[in-house]
Order: sequence, then C-alpha cells, then structure tokens
Amino acid sequence: MDAEKRQRYENISAEIVRLAGGRDNILGVAHCATRLRLVLEDNDKADTQAIENVDLVKGVFVAGDQLQIIFGAGLVNDVCQVLADSIHMDSMSLGDLKTKANKRMNPFQKALKALSDVFIEIMPGILAAALLTGLSSVLGNIEFVQNNDTLYGISRLINISSGAIFGFLPLCVAYSTVKRFGGRPIMGIVMGWIMLTNSLADASAAAQGTVEVTTLHIFGLPVELIGFQGGIIVALLIGVVTAKLDIFFEKKVPEVVRLLVSPLLTTLVSSFLLFMIVGPVGRGLANGITAVLVWMTQHLGVFGYAAFSAVQQLIVITGLHHVFGAIESQLLVDTGRNFLNPLMSVAMTAQGGAVLGYLAGHLKDAKAKELCIPSFISVLFGVTEPALFGVNLRYRYPLIGGCLGGAVGGAVVYFSDLAALGFGTTVVPGIALAAPAHNGYVNYIIAHVIALAAGFIFAFLLGIGFNRMKPAGAAGNKNAGEAGTGSAAGGDQIPSSGAAQTDVTAAENGAAERAELPEELDAFADGELIGIEKVNDPTFAQKILGDGLAIVPADGKIYAPADCVVEMVMDTKHAVGLRTAAGNGILIHVGIDTVNLQGKYFDVHVSDGQSLKKGDLIMDFDREKIAAEGYDTSACLIFTEPVEGSHMEREAERNVKAGDKIAVIAK
Repeated sequence: MDAEKRQRYENISAEIVRLAGGRDNILGVAHCATRLRLVLEDNDKADTQAIENVDLVKGVFVAGDQLQIIFGAGLVNDVCQVLADSIHMDSMSLGDLKTKANKRMNPFQKALKALSDVFIEIMPGILAAALLTGLSSVLGNIEFVQNNDTLYGISRLINISSGAIFGFLPLCVAYSTVKRFGGRPIMGIVMGWIMLTNSLADASAAAQGTVEVTTLHIFGLPVELIGFQGGIIVALLIGVVTAKLDIFFEKKVPEVVRLLVSPLLTTLVSSFLLFMIVGPVGRGLANGITAVLVWMTQHLGVFGYAAFSAVQQLIVITGLHHVFGAIESQLLVDTGRNFLNPLMSVAMTAQGGAVLGYLAGHLKDAKAKELCIPSFISVLFGVTEPALFGVNLRYRYPLIGGCLGGAVGGAVVYFSDLAALGFGTTVVPGIALAAPAHNGYVNYIIAHVIALAAGFIFAFLLGIGFNRMKPAGAAGNKNAGEAGTGSAAGGDQIPSSGAAQTDVTAAENGAAERAELPEELDAFADGELIGIEKVNDPTFAQKILGDGLAIVPADGKIYAPADCVVEMVMDTKHAVGLRTAAGNGILIHVGIDTVNLQGKYFDVHVSDGQSLKKGDLIMDFDREKIAAEGYDTSACLIFTEPVEGSHMEREAERNVKAGDKIAVIAK
C-alpha cells in the first residue's frame, strides 16, 4: 500500500472511530468480503447517518449485534487493517467477533436471540403449514368446492396436511431447540415424540373433559398423563434441558459404553423432568402469556393494538421478531384466534407505504427508483428487511412514517375484529389466513390499504418537513458531480451501486480504459439463474455493492465466468474477487451469511494473483451440508467495479449449466 492510499485510509478510519463513539466504544473489528464489521459497547453512540457520508463508504446498517459498514471487495481488507492498527486492536476472525458480541449481550438478550434462532430453523415448515391452512380455510367456505367430489377431496387432503404440520410443531420446536443449544438434534426429535405420543391423553380433549386422564404418583407427586399438543413453550424448555443433558452425558459417560448409555440417560432424565417439572411449569407460563394478551385486548383496546403495530417493525430491526411464532402458536391453541398476525401484517404494509412515500419525494432520482421499487415488492410478500435496511432505517423519517402508519393500521384491525386462523405468512399471501367471520377477507384488504396509505402519507409529509429543515448544502459535496451517485432531492444520499468509482479505484483500474467491450460472461455454476434483486440479502438485493445476478446452485462447484485474474480470496473461502480481461471487477459470493461458517464446507482451488481461463474451477463447496446448517446457498456475482460507462445485459432467468451465456457487459 502506497503512502497516499494509506493516508486516505487512515483518515477514513479516524472518522469511523470518531463517529462510532470513540476507541473505548469499539470492542471488536473484523471484515467479510464486502463489509467492515464492528462490535460496539453501545450501538446508540454510533452516528450511522454520518458514517454513510464518510469517504468510500457505500452503506451502513446495524444487523443484530454488529455495525456493518459496506466498502466493497478488496477495499474493505485494507480499510479494516488500517483501522485495527489505528486503535491498536488486532483484526478478528468473524467467529471471534461473534463471540465478542455474544459476551456483550445480557442474559435476556441472549435468551431472545436463542429463541429467534430456534424459529428461523423451522420457519420453512411453518410457512408451508400457514399457507396450506389459509388455502384450506378459503376452500372450506366455497359451496361449489364442498359439492364437488374431486375438489372436496383435494380440500380435505390440504386440510389434513396443514393440520399434521401444526400438530407436530412441538416436535419441530424441540428438535430445533436441541440443535440450537448444542445437543444432538435426534434427541430433540425423541423428546418431541414423547410429548405427542398417543399413550397420553389428548391435551385439547383433556381440557374439555371428554377423556379420562390417568394420574400417577411419583415420590408423592401427582403426574397427569396428558399430551403436549400445541405445547410450544414446553417444547422450548424441554429442548434446552435435553440439549444440556445430552452434552453433559456425552462428556461424562466412559467412551466404551457412551453410544448406548448416553442417549439412554438423556432420554430417561429428560422424560422425568418433562412430566414432573418442565411440563407443568411450561403450561403455567403458556397460560400466563395467553392471559396477558387477552387482558391487553380487553383493557387496552384500540390503544394496545395501535401501539403493538407501531413498534412491531422496530423489533424486526433487532432480529428478534421470530419469537412471536411461539406466542402466536400458543394463542391459537388456547383461544383459537390469532390477532397478532394481522397486526404484524399491517405494520409491514405501512413500512411498504413509507417506502413509496420516500420515492414520491424523489421521483426524478433513478437510484431512488432502483432502491425503492424492489423493496416495496418484497413487502407485498411479507419480507420487509430490504425496505427497512435499504430505505426506511437509512433515511430515518420513512421509518417513523411507517411506524405511524402501522399504528393506524392496528386501530383498523381492532375496530374490524380481524384475526387469523394460523401464523407464519402475512400481507398478500396472508389474506388466506384471515378468519372469514365478520367479513374477514374484506376487512383484511381494507386494513392493509389504509395502513399502506397512512404509511405513504406520513412518510411523504415528514420528508417535506425534513427537507425544509435542512440548511442549503447540508448534504455536503462528497458525491457532488460524480456520475451515478444518485444525489437525492433534499440532500439525501442514495448509496452508489458501484458504477461510480473513487479516484483510488480509478487509479487501480487504469487498464479498464483500454478494455474491449462487449464482454460475455458465462454461468459460473449449474443451477437456476435469477436476478440479484431476488437474493435474500438486502445488501445484494438492493444493489448497494453493484448490479449483478445469482445462481441457485444444483451442485457444489464454482467456475470462472470469464478470462480473469484472482484479486482476492477470503480467508473464510466463501467469496473471491476477480478482475476480468476487460477490466471489470467482480465478486463471487457463495451463500448468504456463510461467512459465519469460517471456511467449513468450502475448498478453494485458486490463489491471489492467479490467472484463470473461462470455465476453470474456482472452488468446491458442500451444498447439502451448508443448507443443513440453515444457510441459503445462492451464489451471487456482483459487479463491484465495472468499466466506466458500461452496463450489464442479463439473460432471461432459467436453468443453466456452467458455460452457458448469462450476461454481456457492454458500453
């Protein structure tokens, strides 16, 4: 690194340290392929809006326990090292950084994060069951379907399928909990079977008094043989207990008999604890949660509904929103109604309306359209992260507008007595879950339209006020006159998509001026070719790092998409930076958040500075094992440093084989 470049990076580092709350507020420093990651003592001390305007920074957001600052491939390595040197702190591995972050969390925060992790693991099954439940409800209310043998038969099979998934949800929760807390997942499945065995009286029938319940007496204590159908809280608690016992016995039992004795002891002790302690305590806790929620509806009324919808998306920002799954499930079991689902749904819709409100104030800005339209579309299908992190949280006032709109939507839910028959899906698909009573489907649409409109209006009006309060030139001149930076009306900065480069990049890519375009890119993997906007990561989907595309891989091999030189191989092996013969800088990133695997399941066959021919093997990865750990395996190709004035012409989405044409880079 030359002296001029290092000086520039030192200036950047000094600004980031200052705006992050000072040296004493920084607990750890690391980086992935594109982002500088900081663990802070107090996230509130960081001025994220000001950090966005620091030289070379392309975006900033807080994800869970980390402040993540987007620089782009290659650049982030140098900036991270210079920053770490400046504060006399070693750059950490991402695994160590995560450990540092976990130590910062208090017991309550750790518990909530663990609960969130449990439900993330089983969410695909919950979503499937939710949609099937909704479909079954819709078909069950259509007279023509009920009078047609074939359609009635299909409806019944759908109903059976949805009921089976939700019926065995405690087993799924026990499995996921044991896995999350370090035990062998099969032990969670075993405990789930025990909870739901037909040797126990059905919990619902026992509550109604329609079946006889056998009572045992163990150590003088009465033990009722009642099943745990719908016992999500119990499943969570026994999952933790089983995981801890499994770990304990695996360590303490002599190896010669461990295979037989360890699972025996884990199952035996866990079963006793389930019936004698964990089950009764869990049932009491579940009943208490339900009682509190019912009390809220009876005593707080419209104010309680409005307050919940106003803040629900703020909880999403923390990453802890998955905890509601347990509450919703318990609410359905105990009352047959889930009023939280429509409240969360209108809260999401209001944030989508706020995105449109922001866009309405920046209609002349092409980058605003590029950022906002895909974000809004994702909201319609119940995914708000791109809208939250890409637009609303970034510019603050749309987030406030969305929260206010959510409060209005929550009030409408209260007055229309909306409820859901399941959980796990929202917004447009969520209409299928709406309870049909009291014109439920119609009121569902009305509530969401009002929430959308309210979010739009509040965000638009707040934007007008925000822009009026800004002094002239408040946006600064950081991106003034630069092509493609998308300087927004009122001074808001839309992150560069990578088309505009700093003078550092320009100096490094002097050869790009002599590039011969067009340049054809071939498929770098076998699988399904999709647009980058469909990838489940806001940084990629919102093209913060640049335009691109992705392949959902059919196997575990990545090939060179063009003649190129390897510029960077991540230590975690999940990403490589390449420079094509035409001078285009690209990043191939395998999986979403696979950086957390620390290189496990990846085998890279190239090194920095190596020249590659189109079709050369870059890496192998174990797609099945990565997916089994809960990671999305989508492989992304991002144009982080395209040749000046160039654009990508992408082929149609389809199944491709390595070597098939997928894009052309042209002037």
